[in-house]
Amino acid sequence: MRNVKYVMILFGILLISIALVSCAGDSTPSGEEETAALTDEARECIECHATETHGIVADWDSSGHALQGISCIDCHEVDPDSPLALTGVEGHEDLALSVSMLVPPSVCGECHENQVAQFNDSGHYRAHIQRIPKDSLTALVEVHEGQNHPEFKTASDETGCMQCHGTEYEVDETGHPTPATYPSAGIGNVFPNGEIGNCTVCHSRHSFDIAEARKPDACGGCHLGPDHPDIEIYENTKHGQVFAAEGEEWVWDRPSGEWEPGDFRAPTCAACHMSGIGDLEPTHNVTQRLYWNLWAKESRVRSGDDVLSPWLGDGEAGREEMMEVCSACHSSLHTTAYFESGDKAVKLYNESYWEPVEAMRVELEAAGLLKENPWEDEFMILHYYIWHHDGRRARQGAMMGAPDWAHWHGFFTMQQKLYRAREIYEYRMETGQIGIIGKATDPEE
Repeated sequence: MRNVKYVMILFGILLISIALVSCAGDSTPSGEEETAALTDEARECIECHATETHGIVADWDSSGHALQGISCIDCHEVDPDSPLALTGVEGHEDLALSVSMLVPPSVCGECHENQVAQFNDSGHYRAHIQRIPKDSLTALVEVHEGQNHPEFKTASDETGCMQCHGTEYEVDETGHPTPATYPSAGIGNVFPNGEIGNCTVCHSRHSFDIAEARKPDACGGCHLGPDHPDIEIYENTKHGQVFAAEGEEWVWDRPSGEWEPGDFRAPTCAACHMSGIGDLEPTHNVTQRLYWNLWAKESRVRSGDDVLSPWLGDGEAGREEMMEVCSACHSSLHTTAYFESGDKAVKLYNESYWEPVEAMRVELEAAGLLKENPWEDEFMILHYYIWHHDGRRARQGAMMGAPDWAHWHGFFTMQQKLYRAREIYEYRMETGQIGIIGKATDPEE
């Protein structure tokens, strides 16, 4: 069976190689698309990898890149002195060119210039580098989760955080990335040449399919879980229910800028945050249509152009664009009322949850009534969960139309933690002691 696959792949390569000859003339025959020819070097790469890593070639063979004659070399060739260049690779000794295993976003930008530029202006760009200055996050991962183990303290980061946020690739003397930094599926990967980004998170290699990136699962691989359950929130919405019922029957492969309601009956993440709908142009700046920051300790309206700032964006303009997205399917009254209710929920969190619990923390710290290790201090654990878990779920659930997440997983659990945190605060301030009062509440219950 495997041999049959190899034969079919090689046969496909042969067809690509002779396509320009078989498609004579200046125009493409009706119902067919002309396939560009490959160079001899490109065919050599493909023929070898068709037997060595046939899954890669099979993906490429069914892609738009193959149709355009864009081969391995077009993406993987680098200058010999590039920090990405491989050296001394077994089986590649006779190659007359230098190649890299890692492909930075500038390579994609040679054809997709606007998309890469838009990504560089988005919150996705800072996904990894925003983690670096956070000493408390490093301590959480290495000291507490990693237990300061002399060999394995970075394990939870390598298998967890960096698989979504990204990492800074390090390469060995042969140009191969090190096991501690590769493989990483993170969207904010930093390459050895300083570039940042990872297009293959959403358009997985080597098919790079636009339809794949439009489906909720493309975002749900990272936007999930107790602290930002966006895929679960989507599933709780009416949009998600419609998608679950009939989404596989929708049209997913329209060209960029042409994917509109009618191709789908309910939007996905990409439809609202990225797609060209109505008069809006498509964008890879996923921050562009946002009004609030819904993940920070305190939500603020976005206002600023510093890509490293949590307040990146123009919130007022973003709200107008998002309302235009909604107007493709909903009345103006529906959309206006929806955002008014969502804004109330965000402001309720700010004023009745975050501000009080943060004020208590400041007083306890000034009085010396917090434990040195915050993960052994019940008040600090509650403080963390109020904003990082319950508070995020309440805000995101409210703004994305998911009632169960706004209420039961959000404000309902948050108010219990606030009451317990206040009880601990009052005990410590009255007694001047850090004691255990009553039965501790499990933050996840």
